[in-house]
Amino acid sequence: MAARVRRLSAVTAVVLASSGLYLHKKQLDINDLSVVRFGRAAATTFLISYDYLTAFKHVKNDTEEYWELKSKVHKRSAERLRDLCCANRGTFIKVGQHLGALDYLLPPEYTSTLKILHSRAPQSSMQEIRQVIREDLGKELSEIFVSFDERPQGAASLAQVHKAVLHDGRTVAVKVQHPKVQTQSSKDILVMEVLVKAVHWLFPDFAFMWLLEEAKKNMPLELDFLNEGRNAEKVAKMLSHFPFLKVPKIHWDLSTKRILTMDFADGGQVNDKEYIQKHGINVNELSENLGKIYSEMIFLHGFVHCDPHPGNVLVRKCPHSGKTDIILLDHGLYQVLQKDFRVEYCKLWQALINRDLKEMEQSSRRLGAGDLYPLFACVLTGRSWTAVNSGISSAPITQSEDVEIRTNAARYLPQISELLNRIPRQMLLLLKTNDLLRGIESSLQTRASSSSFIYMSRCCVRALARHKRSKCRSRLKRLHLSVCEQVTLWKLTVYQVCVWLRSCVLGQWLSALFGLVHTTHT
Repeated sequence: MAARVRRLSAVTAVVLASSGLYLHKKQLDINDLSVVRFGRAAATTFLISYDYLTAFKHVKNDTEEYWELKSKVHKRSAERLRDLCCANRGTFIKVGQHLGALDYLLPPEYTSTLKILHSRAPQSSMQEIRQVIREDLGKELSEIFVSFDERPQGAASLAQVHKAVLHDGRTVAVKVQHPKVQTQSSKDILVMEVLVKAVHWLFPDFAFMWLLEEAKKNMPLELDFLNEGRNAEKVAKMLSHFPFLKVPKIHWDLSTKRILTMDFADGGQVNDKEYIQKHGINVNELSENLGKIYSEMIFLHGFVHCDPHPGNVLVRKCPHSGKTDIILLDHGLYQVLQKDFRVEYCKLWQALINRDLKEMEQSSRRLGAGDLYPLFACVLTGRSWTAVNSGISSAPITQSEDVEIRTNAARYLPQISELLNRIPRQMLLLLKTNDLLRGIESSLQTRASSSSFIYMSRCCVRALARHKRSKCRSRLKRLHLSVCEQVTLWKLTVYQVCVWLRSCVLGQWLSALFGLVHTTHT
């Protein structure tokens, strides 16, 4: 233990000395925000590491006292991390939000504490907003907009959104990047990388380099709002057959790398129960339609919106049709799935839905999980191993199962870390997306609905049939595959009708009638 504390002190000394040398060479003011962030990050890392190193010295491992103390250390550390993210803003908040979304991968003390970061995002002043618009669009605010609401509609880690009216009367949403984020993000990620490596050196079981690798890869894309605009247009075209999906139209003449102007879309957050009840929105239909959107993104197209937290998914009643619209916002982070990975992922989910444990194990191993395939199945579905064995589409979710999963997230953190370092990088954002969608379903109380699994099955069947046809040269064989696909889809339709009949009043009435007839005959 003493040796590890000395190693921690040595790391801290090196970090502080190197930061001093860096400041001297760059001749930066000590009050510069980037430098302050670096110092805070190093100090917070030291405090958290020291707490984990010393807190358990006089406690026996795997006792009730040990787990109670560990929960307290997790909570203290999560609060320190949250305070660091709030103070350092920008990239730190973005990474903290990512961690807060990993409900079934991290201890609950961390996820519950870090979720607050979605409401603690920084706000730029109007002076800063005007400066960015002046620099990027070459005009003053008043030359472009008749009115510009100074109070942001929403503020996020990288940008904030203002409601404005153009001179032609159109109402738009203007997303403006925080002015310092662009220059600071690469430095922030470098600081995080150094500190995470230092922590891994002290605690070999801590293997979260994957998170920094993903941030390194994705941050430049998220900071390019022109890329976000292209993603928005692509997904709108790709899913145009869903009349309930709305993606705001981009105004390219008023958009740059730091400014994105789009049609203004009003609505309530998808987890706002009060708004949903007030407007008479059917939560089952809403959840089912959201499942349809993501099933097609993942299994059929391999182009996935990876940040579906409630602030990015709005709902509203269409004033003309009276039907529920889903408005998808913030298209900066998309994952493009390679074809072979997507096909294997389809096979895995099909096996999980059909309770084909042999195929589930084989697909999991092919995706890199190895002997950790039971843990992989639990992480992917957010269900216990008992539920996976019983069939995730038939076993209802209980509160005790949720508690078991969250408890195991703390107990098996080293194994989860190892698993996340084994599986393909593409899987990481999918796991985050799964967790965010599960969070929405939990708030709507529609988790594990049979209709969602049926549509997922449809998408998997279509994707696998399309893949097999692409590999086949014989027209007769392709025709055979198409017929088999349609037969399977027809079976799923029949099953869906049966599920609907069982759940509706008519189905209950028919069931009672058949039961009465059967009793009369016997």
